[in-house]
Amino acid sequence: MTEPEIYAALTEVFQEVFDDDDIALHPETKADDIPGWDSQAHVNLVVAAEMRFGVRFRTAELESLHDVGDFVKLIGSKLEAVGNG
Repeated sequence: MTEPEIYAALTEVFQEVFDDDDIALHPETKADDIPGWDSQAHVNLVVAAEMRFGVRFRTAELESLHDVGDFVKLIGSKLEAVGNG
């Protein structure tokens, strides 16, 4: 899966979790940029992303993320590790 494909799929996840079809993700997007992105929404995003991409995230991996760009890179590395990249 290419980086643009990951962004497209992750955008769908965000739009579903936040019930907002206008969300557009960029590498520098942070929680403060999306209304309603609180700790509960963060958990929902992680679970939805795991389901969508068929991967599992460790807590330490998630704690190291600073923005959506980091999340996309993490997803890409997970997909490569399982042979779906």
